[in-house]
Amino acid sequence: MSGHSKWATIKRKKAVIDASRGKIFTQVVKEITVAAKNGGGNPDMNPHLRLAIEKAKSVNMPQDNIKRAIMKGTGELPGVSYEEIIYEGYASGGVAIIVECLTDNKTRTVSEIRHLFERHNGKMGTAGTVAWMFHKKGKIIVKNINCNEDDVINIALENGADDIETIDNIFEVTTSVENFENVLNYLNKKFEIENSQISMVPENLVKVEGKDAISVLKLMEVFEEHDDVQNVYANFDIDEKTIEEYNK
Repeated sequence: MSGHSKWATIKRKKAVIDASRGKIFTQVVKEITVAAKNGGGNPDMNPHLRLAIEKAKSVNMPQDNIKRAIMKGTGELPGVSYEEIIYEGYASGGVAIIVECLTDNKTRTVSEIRHLFERHNGKMGTAGTVAWMFHKKGKIIVKNINCNEDDVINIALENGADDIETIDNIFEVTTSVENFENVLNYLNKKFEIENSQISMVPENLVKVEGKDAISVLKLMEVFEEHDDVQNVYANFDIDEKTIEEYNK
């Protein structure tokens, strides 16, 4: 199981996915606003906006909120201007971490992210420090609710998925960036999608244990709780016993 997959599982078990619904809504509004600003307000012509809207619907965001976010992005309504920034660095045990942010104050955000790295025995690096260890992949989380595993596997693979992994009560489907939308569309017709996004998947994993493992998990959690952070990716491999102890 990849570091990204393990962290998703940990968040699900601890019931702190993005800290709260308010955090989720804030994240999605930012994504929609930036997508509309960069590619226009028509989701049929803007795949990034289309994906952000799907994410908004998956967390039951009201349609009015979605519409306002789009209009702020296109300039039809006044709104905050967000900047996309990616920070890279290392956590305890040599674990590589990528932190994707959307911020209206780059100076504030870089200072806070650097502080969080250092506070939890990590170190922030420059652009390119760890990005070479990751590849962009599509990740689709299918809820395992009254669905046949063979059906999920067959539909996913027949429409271009690269891999499928069963984790607790979900199926994690991995695709290339090019096949992501096609696989998502077919799965969405028959199954309940918990989450879907383009992710940074580690090429290799770094095994960490003991205090290093706990330090890595704490760092991941504080990043997830930060208001400017949209996504966090890491290449850690932590055993189930340590994860269980952390979840207590």
